[in-house]
Amino acid sequence: MKFKPLATVLAITLLAAFPDWLPAQTRYKVVTLPTLGGSVGAANSINNRGWASGLANFAGDTVGHASLWLNSSRVLDLGALGGQTANSAVAWPVKNDRGLIVGISDTADDNPLGEAFSCWPFFTPGSPTGKICKGFRWRDGRMEPLPPFAGGYNSYATAANNREQIVGWAENGVHDPTCNPSFQILQFRAAIWQPDGEMRELPPLPGDSTSAATAINDRGDVVGISGACGIAVGGVSAAHAVLWHEGVPIDLGSFGGHSWNTPTAINNQGVVVGFSLPASQDGTSNFRAFIWTAESGIRPLGMPADDIRSEALGINEKGQVVGLSRSRSGLRAIIWENGTFTDLNTLTQPGSPYLIFANDINNEGRIVGEAAIPNSTASPAYVAVPVHKVEDDLTAIEGRRTPHDAQPLNLSRDREKRIEHRAFRFGFDPGD
Repeated sequence: MKFKPLATVLAITLLAAFPDWLPAQTRYKVVTLPTLGGSVGAANSINNRGWASGLANFAGDTVGHASLWLNSSRVLDLGALGGQTANSAVAWPVKNDRGLIVGISDTADDNPLGEAFSCWPFFTPGSPTGKICKGFRWRDGRMEPLPPFAGGYNSYATAANNREQIVGWAENGVHDPTCNPSFQILQFRAAIWQPDGEMRELPPLPGDSTSAATAINDRGDVVGISGACGIAVGGVSAAHAVLWHEGVPIDLGSFGGHSWNTPTAINNQGVVVGFSLPASQDGTSNFRAFIWTAESGIRPLGMPADDIRSEALGINEKGQVVGLSRSRSGLRAIIWENGTFTDLNTLTQPGSPYLIFANDINNEGRIVGEAAIPNSTASPAYVAVPVHKVEDDLTAIEGRRTPHDAQPLNLSRDREKRIEHRAFRFGFDPGD
């Protein structure tokens, strides 16, 4: 007579005892990813091949480069258009599964108008560099710049689909009076760069002067923002959240506020996520995560009761959404699924680092973002891998973390602001 191992018997017993609770509470094994010698990294994109990309710092943490992690033990420096000492990053979920990566990089050229443009909050220094910044496409070890519109200097690439279409935004030669000249002079418009090199503008809504594209799906639907120029980093630039269908902008609605209305991702079913400012919070950056569908319109995603703002950043084809929420004491990574939200730190295995934010999720449910190591200044990129085995679920039950264990870390304000730069995308307020 054969006997089942005790662990298996216990696991089956526990699965039977918690039939409704266990499947909804996926556990995660968190793997930190190497840097280029510094103490900071951020994974901002993961495709369905498991390629994670983002940025990693060099020693000294004054320069970071766009980086690719094909596995958990090796980081590939994608380079920078301006050379080794220039900054670059993959700042948004790219979503191409065929080896194309896009992002932003400083060049070696000074900006003749003294503009800050949109890139600086996403780079390691977290302050304007004074250089011309351009979007890039990277494939097979080669980084190429993406041009601006005629008359402009700067461009920005956010995402690419499996049709090799790249979206973002780019300056033109118009001196826009709605710009804040301390940061920005030239008008910018949402852009789509086609595989054959053609560049096309995606216009703003009637009455707005600027637009920017943040994501594209395989059907060619694009989401982004429409508004005034401002500082070219959120705020009034994101007066309206929009979806371009066949090049025509559609207003997705908002929670009533007049700024910070930003879609961040769209899946192939056309489900959009992002963040929007409630009317009661006008004049602040206390926006709320949202989800939008053609059937239901814009709806809020929940967040912890005492938190002050939240942001949905990535979505997969299963409808799982990841992002962050900010309490008065710090940031926390969040996952929304099955109509509920959960602090990811309550779902990680014991001994895991603290997950500050979650930037993207692929169809296998792998999540990437930035973590913090307690009692350390290190903030590495991470990938959180779902645990599916019965034995691993048993371990997670026996040693699961409680909400008390997952309270936000008490980070210095300087460190937290640098992390917010990397996390908040178009939700960064220089006066915050």
